[in-house]
Amino acid sequence: MDKEQAVGEDYHHHMQIPWQDFVEDDNVTPAKEAPLVERSMIVGRVGLMILACGTGSWRVRDSMNVVARNLGMTCSADIGLVSIEYTCIDDNHSYTQAISLPTTGVNTTRLNALEKFVKEIERGKREWTIAEIDHRLTEIERMKGNYRPYQVGLAAALACSAFVFLLGGGPVEMLCSFVGAGCGNFVRRKMIDRHITLLACVAVSVAVACLLYLVPFMALQNFWGINERHEAGYIGAMLFIIPGFPFITSGLDLAKLDMRSGLERAAYALLIITVATLVGWLVALMVHLRPANFAALPLNEWQLLLMRLPASFCGVFGFSIMFNSTPKMAATAGVIGALGNTLRLELVDFGMAAGPAAFLGALACGLLAAIVRNRVGYPRIAITIPSVVIMVPGLYMYRAVYNLGLQSVNTGAEWLTRAMLIVLFLPLGQVAARVLTDTKWRHNG
Repeated sequence: MDKEQAVGEDYHHHMQIPWQDFVEDDNVTPAKEAPLVERSMIVGRVGLMILACGTGSWRVRDSMNVVARNLGMTCSADIGLVSIEYTCIDDNHSYTQAISLPTTGVNTTRLNALEKFVKEIERGKREWTIAEIDHRLTEIERMKGNYRPYQVGLAAALACSAFVFLLGGGPVEMLCSFVGAGCGNFVRRKMIDRHITLLACVAVSVAVACLLYLVPFMALQNFWGINERHEAGYIGAMLFIIPGFPFITSGLDLAKLDMRSGLERAAYALLIITVATLVGWLVALMVHLRPANFAALPLNEWQLLLMRLPASFCGVFGFSIMFNSTPKMAATAGVIGALGNTLRLELVDFGMAAGPAAFLGALACGLLAAIVRNRVGYPRIAITIPSVVIMVPGLYMYRAVYNLGLQSVNTGAEWLTRAMLIVLFLPLGQVAARVLTDTKWRHNG
């Protein structure tokens, strides 16, 4: 690239890696016989692309190992939230590289395509060239999102309105949350498409969601005279921001002693939660919203059970769409989440503590996902994490920050304790399911 061309381009804090510059293969010579640098860059590119999809470090390392092994190398990788440092070794020579991403996110459809490609390499039924591998990876990299911003907004609206019902809200809270969450996530997606920094996306989208919750709420209050108590549902309008993927994958990484990745993911999730809850609290203070308890719904035990199943399905389905899952993949996760989350809620109603109930709910989702994965072939994490995200106690986290902000330390600490117990038990349930059903994951080395 000459100086004039460089000046003409937009400045990026994270410069793009010119992967094609490392491809000098003649498209005839097998990839196993290519120079060490070319093979190593393929391994790094596969790892970075899978990391960009939001999966945990174990899956990234396993995929890199598969590719390296089939290209005749040994690979050692240190993986973080947005960066990989790795070394490939072959014939007493080594190649070390440090590569990184500008940001992180979740894309289950691209993850599915990458896992299928890695499995294709692992089977070894054909001889790949470096140029062929590069071409395939470029195709996957250029895959467009499945949904437009308004569709992602509708998915958030569906998920959050279902979330509100599961938390105890009624039709009024669900309707207002539908509007607030839909608009909030629409704005968030538009800002992401324009590469706006993370904290700005979180802060603006949460503020929009809370404020636009008020629009239908005030309309209903003025024309139908609804009770002010229904204003408490504004919390549900901002729950689309919950970082469920990094929360759960951080626990899975820590369980595999991937301390760097696990701690970075946990810090990332806590950063989002902190900013979201603080912005929500400030907006609530400005417009005088209070997170009161929801009014009791006029439903008996059996009616509540029957309503929880479709509500849980809709919540998980909506979150899956936000993660760019295909409709079939989202529906699969929705069925698993409906069963697992309903089990959790019923156990709580029968007197079980919220933490152990969350553990059993997450365990059930993990076991069901293991059965389903063998039949449909979807990435396990793409159907387990969305099914568990709906169990993350976003309401408890917000109430903790709200009360701490009002200097109600005892009340805030109580809500924070409740939230932390559930957050700790959810990944433990996933870990237990992996240990029981995944022979590759349960072993070290």
